Amino acid sequence: MLKRGLIGLLALVVITAGAFWLLSAPQRLDAAALPAEGSGDAARGERLFWAGGCVSCHAPSSAKGDDRLKLTGGDPLVTDFGTFHAPNISPDPKDGIGAWSLADFANAMQRGVDPEGRHLYPAFPYTSYAHMRPGDIADLFAYLKTLPPVGGRAPDNELAFPFNIRRGLGLWKRAFMDGPGPIAALPADASSAVKAGQYLVEGPGHCGQCHTPRTLAGAGGLALTHWLGGAPNPEGKGRVPNITPGGSEIRAWSQSDIVEYLTSGFTPEFDSVGGAMVEVQQNLARLPDEDRTAIAAYLKAIAPVADASD
Repeated sequence: MLKRGLIGLLALVVITAGAFWLLSAPQRLDAAALPAEGSGDAARGERLFWAGGCVSCHAPSSAKGDDRLKLTGGDPLVTDFGTFHAPNISPDPKDGIGAWSLADFANAMQRGVDPEGRHLYPAFPYTSYAHMRPGDIADLFAYLKTLPPVGGRAPDNELAFPFNIRRGLGLWKRAFMDGPGPIAALPADASSAVKAGQYLVEGPGHCGQCHTPRTLAGAGGLALTHWLGGAPNPEGKGRVPNITPGGSEIRAWSQSDIVEYLTSGFTPEFDSVGGAMVEVQQNLARLPDEDRTAIAAYLKAIAPVADASD
């Protein structure tokens, strides 16, 4: 009887382990969804580079001038789950992404899977980049290949159990990763500028990653019913503001006020941008005027969310 019970328990363990292994397997893009190798345009890709704020994570905060384009990995991101280190994404063939194909890059950007088939941690905002158009992924890759190749690998992430089990991210993705469609419901008569802003905010700009709270005490996906409604600072100091029309900090701002803030860093009250938003604003200031106008139009068009009570 005992032997039969042990055999049954062993069988259950094997079945459970097999199910975990299958359900947590990395899922790559379908070949039909991939842009053609070499199809990207670097000039167009530069716009996506600044919209995505790549330098903010992949270059040291102390870098100035042209050194900001040496993407060897930025400052550590210290969170409740451990410390993350952004990797080298320069075109160095050994330590960076110089040996990657466009398919490798697209799968990292939109599926969170590296060329070795390992899950990437969502500290890299691939759940937002999943909303990007394939052609824009190709353009961004083309631009990155024009930047200086720089050797040197970033340190490994410093994560405690169970967060150091990468395979478990496959289950996280199944539970929380969005599809490629838009997030916010727009008015039926939304202008082309509002729709352009939606793409920039929800996709390459990945604004929701900081401005939207997460489920499961911060370990889950974005709480889309509170889209852009403000969230705890992932680095533990204060809150990231509510940037919907219901947010107390920008409720009274006009569309032109938002454009000016994104352009110059100054608020209508003659205050200046602060904290982590400093670098974001500097990146967005490099976009064409129509992109900042589109972002502002979108932020004024989305549904208002009340400020959190905490």
